[in-house]
Amino acid sequence: MMCPFCGHKEDRVIDSRESKEGDLIRRRRECLKCTRRFTTYERSDEIPYMVVKRDGRREKFDRQKVLEGLLKACEKRPIPMAKLADLVDEVETRLAENPEREISTREIGELVMTRLRAVDKIAYVRFASVYRDFQDVEAFLLELKELLQRKS
Repeated sequence: MMCPFCGHKEDRVIDSRESKEGDLIRRRRECLKCTRRFTTYERSDEIPYMVVKRDGRREKFDRQKVLEGLLKACEKRPIPMAKLADLVDEVETRLAENPEREISTREIGELVMTRLRAVDKIAYVRFASVYRDFQDVEAFLLELKELLQRKS
Protein backbone atom coordinates (compact mmCIF):
# COMPACT_ATOMS: atom_id res chain seq x y z
CA MET A 1 0.00 0.00 0.00
CA MET A 2 1.41 3.39 -0.96
CA CYS A 3 1.64 6.03 1.77
CA PRO A 4 -0.65 8.98 0.92
CA PHE A 5 1.81 11.37 2.57
CA CYS A 6 5.23 10.42 1.21
CA GLY A 7 4.48 7.79 -1.47
CA HIS A 8 6.60 5.07 0.16
CA LYS A 9 5.33 1.57 -0.63
CA GLU A 10 6.09 -0.20 2.62
CA ASP A 11 3.97 0.00 5.76
CA ARG A 12 2.87 -2.07 8.66
CA VAL A 13 -0.68 -2.82 9.79
CA ILE A 14 -1.29 -1.55 13.31
CA ASP A 15 -4.94 -2.53 13.68
CA SER A 16 -7.58 -4.40 11.64
CA ARG A 17 -11.30 -4.32 12.35
CA GLU A 18 -14.28 -5.80 10.57
CA SER A 19 -17.38 -3.64 10.11
CA LYS A 20 -20.59 -4.51 11.96
CA GLU A 21 -22.10 -5.86 8.76
CA GLY A 22 -18.99 -7.92 8.02
CA ASP A 23 -18.62 -6.55 4.48
CA LEU A 24 -15.64 -4.28 5.12
CA ILE A 25 -12.27 -4.44 6.85
CA ARG A 26 -10.72 -1.24 8.20
CA ARG A 27 -6.95 -1.25 8.59
CA ARG A 28 -4.81 1.34 10.40
CA ARG A 29 -1.37 1.45 8.81
CA GLU A 30 1.90 3.16 9.61
CA CYS A 31 4.37 4.15 6.89
CA LEU A 32 7.80 2.65 7.51
CA LYS A 33 9.51 5.74 6.03
CA CYS A 34 7.69 8.82 7.42
CA THR A 35 5.94 6.98 10.34
CA ARG A 36 2.63 8.75 9.63
CA ARG A 37 -0.53 6.74 10.05
CA PHE A 38 -3.39 6.30 7.60
CA THR A 39 -6.51 4.19 7.20
CA THR A 40 -7.41 1.83 4.37
CA TYR A 41 -10.66 -0.02 3.72
CA GLU A 42 -10.92 -3.42 2.11
CA ARG A 43 -14.06 -4.74 0.40
CA SER A 44 -14.71 -7.90 -1.55
CA ASP A 45 -14.84 -7.48 -5.32
CA GLU A 46 -18.29 -7.90 -6.81
CA ILE A 47 -20.34 -7.02 -9.88
CA PRO A 48 -20.49 -3.21 -9.97
CA TYR A 49 -23.67 -1.20 -9.80
CA MET A 50 -24.16 0.98 -12.82
CA VAL A 51 -25.53 4.50 -12.47
CA VAL A 52 -27.76 5.72 -15.28
CA LYS A 53 -27.12 9.43 -15.78
CA ARG A 54 -29.78 11.94 -16.86
CA ASP A 55 -28.47 11.90 -20.43
CA GLY A 56 -28.62 8.07 -20.58
CA ARG A 57 -24.91 7.41 -20.08
CA ARG A 58 -23.94 4.65 -17.69
CA GLU A 59 -21.02 4.64 -15.30
CA LYS A 60 -19.90 2.54 -12.36
CA PHE A 61 -21.29 3.58 -8.96
CA ASP A 62 -18.67 5.63 -7.15
CA ARG A 63 -19.11 5.84 -3.40
CA GLN A 64 -16.56 8.65 -3.28
CA LYS A 65 -18.68 10.88 -5.56
CA VAL A 66 -21.64 10.55 -3.21
CA LEU A 67 -19.43 11.34 -0.22
CA GLU A 68 -17.91 14.38 -1.98
CA GLY A 69 -21.41 15.73 -2.72
CA LEU A 70 -22.32 15.31 0.94
CA LEU A 71 -19.12 17.01 2.07
CA LYS A 72 -19.92 20.05 -0.06
CA ALA A 73 -23.48 20.21 1.27
CA CYS A 74 -22.29 19.83 4.87
CA GLU A 75 -19.42 22.29 4.69
CA LYS A 76 -19.25 24.38 7.87
CA ARG A 77 -22.05 22.34 9.44
CA PRO A 78 -21.64 20.46 12.75
CA ILE A 79 -21.94 17.01 11.18
CA PRO A 80 -19.33 14.39 12.11
CA MET A 81 -17.55 12.66 9.24
CA ALA A 82 -18.61 9.30 10.70
CA LYS A 83 -22.26 10.31 10.26
CA LEU A 84 -21.66 11.06 6.57
CA ALA A 85 -19.85 7.76 6.09
CA ASP A 86 -22.79 5.97 7.74
CA LEU A 87 -25.18 7.79 5.41
CA VAL A 88 -23.23 6.65 2.35
CA ASP A 89 -23.13 3.11 3.81
CA GLU A 90 -26.94 3.17 4.10
CA VAL A 91 -27.29 4.25 0.47
CA GLU A 92 -24.84 1.57 -0.63
CA THR A 93 -26.72 -1.06 1.38
CA ARG A 94 -29.97 -0.05 -0.33
CA LEU A 95 -28.24 -0.49 -3.69
CA ALA A 96 -27.03 -3.94 -2.67
CA GLU A 97 -30.57 -4.97 -1.65
CA ASN A 98 -31.86 -4.04 -5.11
CA PRO A 99 -31.73 -7.02 -7.53
CA GLU A 100 -31.25 -4.62 -10.46
CA ARG A 101 -27.62 -3.76 -11.15
CA GLU A 102 -28.57 -0.34 -12.56
CA ILE A 103 -29.96 2.64 -10.70
CA SER A 104 -30.69 6.16 -11.86
CA THR A 105 -28.98 9.24 -10.46
CA ARG A 106 -32.48 10.43 -9.53
CA GLU A 107 -33.01 7.41 -7.25
CA ILE A 108 -29.59 7.81 -5.63
CA GLY A 109 -30.21 11.52 -5.07
CA GLU A 110 -33.58 10.81 -3.45
CA LEU A 111 -32.03 8.17 -1.15
CA VAL A 112 -29.34 10.64 -0.08
CA MET A 113 -31.79 13.51 0.42
CA THR A 114 -34.19 11.39 2.48
CA ARG A 115 -31.41 10.48 4.88
CA LEU A 116 -29.76 13.92 4.87
CA ARG A 117 -33.07 15.62 5.75
CA ALA A 118 -33.10 13.65 9.02
CA VAL A 119 -29.48 14.62 9.79
CA ASP A 120 -29.36 18.34 8.99
CA LYS A 121 -31.98 20.55 7.31
CA ILE A 122 -29.49 23.15 6.06
CA ALA A 123 -27.27 20.52 4.46
CA TYR A 124 -30.40 18.95 2.97
CA VAL A 125 -31.40 22.24 1.29
CA ARG A 126 -27.86 22.76 -0.01
CA PHE A 127 -27.75 19.24 -1.45
CA ALA A 128 -31.24 19.61 -2.94
CA SER A 129 -30.35 22.93 -4.56
CA VAL A 130 -27.54 21.26 -6.53
CA TYR A 131 -29.25 17.92 -7.09
CA ARG A 132 -32.56 19.40 -8.23
CA ASP A 133 -30.76 22.16 -10.15
CA PHE A 134 -32.87 25.06 -8.91
CA GLN A 135 -33.01 27.65 -11.68
CA ASP A 136 -34.64 30.45 -9.72
CA VAL A 137 -35.58 31.65 -6.25
CA GLU A 138 -39.17 30.37 -6.59
CA ALA A 139 -37.99 26.75 -6.95
CA PHE A 140 -35.79 27.22 -3.89
CA LEU A 141 -38.65 28.71 -1.85
CA LEU A 142 -40.97 25.89 -2.89
CA GLU A 143 -38.48 23.34 -1.55
CA LEU A 144 -38.19 25.26 1.72
CA LYS A 145 -41.99 25.40 2.08
CA GLU A 146 -42.23 21.64 1.54
CA LEU A 147 -39.51 21.09 4.14
CA LEU A 148 -41.36 23.25 6.67
CA GLN A 149 -44.67 21.48 5.98
CA ARG A 150 -43.08 18.05 6.54
CA LYS A 151 -41.73 19.28 9.87
CA SER A 152 -45.18 20.15 11.23
